[in-house]
Amino acid sequence: MAIIDFLLHVDTHLLALVNQYGWGIYPILFLIIFIETGIVVFPFLPGDSLLFAAGALAAVGSQVLHLPTLFLTAIAAAILGDMANYWIGRTFGLHVLYEGKLARFIRQEEVQRAEQFFNEKGKHTIFIGRFLPFIRTFIPFIAGASQMSWRLFSFYNIIGALCWTAIGLFAGYFLGSIPVVNDHFSLIMIGIVAVSMIPIVVTLVKKQQNSR
Repeated sequence: MAIIDFLLHVDTHLLALVNQYGWGIYPILFLIIFIETGIVVFPFLPGDSLLFAAGALAAVGSQVLHLPTLFLTAIAAAILGDMANYWIGRTFGLHVLYEGKLARFIRQEEVQRAEQFFNEKGKHTIFIGRFLPFIRTFIPFIAGASQMSWRLFSFYNIIGALCWTAIGLFAGYFLGSIPVVNDHFSLIMIGIVAVSMIPIVVTLVKKQQNSR
């Protein structure tokens, strides 16, 4: 319940963290984004809504949250998180997602869907997957386990991180300054979370249909 509450009211919690830690919020933001993209057992962390909320708070004149610093922090976290995930996958192989202790903490359907997506789209998956919640956590691992070229992965990783960060932050920054958006921010967060949950719902529906 605490995770759901954070997802739906990320703006309130983020503002509380800013008030409590001041400039220390940047390492916290870095850590959340890095963990979401770098460790496969945390695909549920709110990367998209966090960027949007941070951009919106920067737009209303936060003394701590500044767009350029947010941009650099988020980009660095996204790039380094994916790179770490790639090397973990390259070192341990894909089997650890399906077998052993780690597999107990991972939805097998999401891994299979990410693997299928990677096999279909190839190198472009690194860029496209960045915009797909849950899937983006597994794609770098699968790329590493598949022995994808490090240079090729790095190119699409950097381009994807730049675009994902820019869209999330700037959307929050420019929309957050609009009064109607600011007044209904919680509803917008619910909408973002709902969109993020679509892939899971689709997977569950397909699984139920196939079991009939």
